[in-house]
Amino acid sequence: MRNLRSFFLVLALSVLASSIAQAQATRTWVSGVGDDANPCSRTAPCKTFAGAISKTVAGGEIDALDPGGFGALTITKGITIDGGGGQVGSVLVAGTNGIVVSAGASDVVTLRNLSINGIGSGINGINFVSGGALHIEHCTIFGFTNNGINIVSSMNAKIFVVDTISRDNNGSGIVGRGVGGTVVVVIDRSRFENNAIGVFAQDFSEFAVKDSDSSENGNIGFCADADSGSAILNIINSMTTSNGATGVQAGGGAAASVVRLSGVLIAGNGFNGIVVATNGSIISYRNNYNSDSGSPSSTVAPQ
Repeated sequence: MRNLRSFFLVLALSVLASSIAQAQATRTWVSGVGDDANPCSRTAPCKTFAGAISKTVAGGEIDALDPGGFGALTITKGITIDGGGGQVGSVLVAGTNGIVVSAGASDVVTLRNLSINGIGSGINGINFVSGGALHIEHCTIFGFTNNGINIVSSMNAKIFVVDTISRDNNGSGIVGRGVGGTVVVVIDRSRFENNAIGVFAQDFSEFAVKDSDSSENGNIGFCADADSGSAILNIINSMTTSNGATGVQAGGGAAASVVRLSGVLIAGNGFNGIVVATNGSIISYRNNYNSDSGSPSSTVAPQ
């Protein structure tokens, strides 16, 4: 009798698991006129990203049917969120993070075509805690009290930022730090404007920046400054102009911080174009233009 009861219990659990799996779709939809009670299909969309994510399988996609504010979201699995080309889906938050990524070590998350607005009181626009990889594509992030893109990862992680603007944040446009692994950040064709610091590489991080602009920030355009591990910031074919204090800074903390420059324009910054601080070094490939003071006599020549 006991074995029979166990059999029926296992059978019931299997049926329940199958029903849950069938209830999730590979692609779901949100709309400004949707309802989270809906199945999130194209003809019966949900109202919020949070309402849709539980109805989307791991590795699936949530798409916006029309412009709208689709709410804050915590992501714990691999998924793609697409706000729609030309009709960007929006996340408006006050007093909290816009999108939190807290996924598994092999999970890949993609955020595409999103406007993430902190309305002057949001904390971080995108807050990356864990995950295998994060792709940020064609997004605009602004109005946060801390950072536009905040990466403090508990594991090895790769973050790719393409054609994205992070502006008007009280902290950094993007900042990366590893606390349980190494963070690798690749930035291409992006802008970081009117933040305190534009691009900030911290402990256990390696940044590569190409064809991008970090200008008009209140303090520093590009900065590598680590207290443990190391910070590496490689910049090519980019510019940093009219920042309040410094265009490019390497060092200042207890650990090694390295900046490599190739084809970088540094001009019109408030105090110095380049600063080499404690434990910092800058490697210039001699094809940069620095019109400001603070030309680094301690710059390391190409090896």
